Amino acid sequence: MTGRRRRRGGLGSAAGRRGGATPKVVALGGGHGLSASLAALRRITGDLTAVVTVADDGGSSGRLRAEMGVLPPGDLRKALAALCGDDEWGQTWSRVLQHRFVSGGDLHGHAVGNLLIVALWEQLKDEVAALEWVGRLLGAHGRVLPMSAVPLDLEAVVRGHDPERPEAVSTVRGQAAVALTPGEVQQVQLVPADPPAVPEAVQAVMDADWVVLGPGSWFSSVIPHLLVPELADAVAQTRARRVLTLNLAPQPGETEGFSPQRHLEVLGRHAPKLTIDVVLADEAAVPDRDSLCEAARKLGASVELAAVAAPDGPRHDPESLAAAYDRIFRMRGRIGPWR
Repeated sequence: MTGRRRRRGGLGSAAGRRGGATPKVVALGGGHGLSASLAALRRITGDLTAVVTVADDGGSSGRLRAEMGVLPPGDLRKALAALCGDDEWGQTWSRVLQHRFVSGGDLHGHAVGNLLIVALWEQLKDEVAALEWVGRLLGAHGRVLPMSAVPLDLEAVVRGHDPERPEAVSTVRGQAAVALTPGEVQQVQLVPADPPAVPEAVQAVMDADWVVLGPGSWFSSVIPHLLVPELADAVAQTRARRVLTLNLAPQPGETEGFSPQRHLEVLGRHAPKLTIDVVLADEAAVPDRDSLCEAARKLGASVELAAVAAPDGPRHDPESLAAAYDRIFRMRGRIGPWR
């Protein structure tokens, strides 16, 4: 119980800096990119919701999805682990959730958290309620929601997917295949093309003060949220301000050779109605600030450059990213108290 009291105290301190108010933040994404954003955001707000992609078809998630007919739990698990506190309770449960079995049998490669989430889905017959139960067990600093209640497939139009035919355009299906394609992704879509959004996710976006998109795999984790019609409409229509966080570097395969501004261009092509308020990028990852600012202006955004990379590798530093978000929320938020 001591660990739980410490965690609550930490959230109270974040809220206290705003005189008792705290911004309502919704972060959209999946995988390691969303985890990086959540690890930062939980440090500065006590009202945080993660909305997670459900198109994963590889590894443990893909096996459970195929065998049990459930949503792929892996990205949901990663988001829950990222919301764990930094105290002993939180870090222990984060490690347990992420632990993978190593064996010569059917359990090999399965993550404990995936099995726990699927077990609760079977018990409760309610994806949202089950994730809330896992969050309560972990003492998570926020809640986690799937973007849709049905498993989705990602389908991409790729130029040069076959290295022997570099100019040929083909269709690649499956998130794992899209993420690892050696070709150039031209366009992505979801199958089915008109999936239902989780109502709680739509409501969270509509009620938010800030919506954060990215970082993450651009075509397989960030853009898919904007392909769910109800969720895309909510992101476009909400009164919340929108922050787009860019990756530290292009990803091999999926965005190989992409400049920071090209990330914005393909996002705008997939979501022509979307406007952004702030584009956040690591200052060392932007070789041409003028071109990035011009691309941002086309989305209605200004550019915020900050040193948010960790010193030990190509990943976001949670404390530095938290400071950047906090500065954006303070300087560019609405005048007057948070809703």
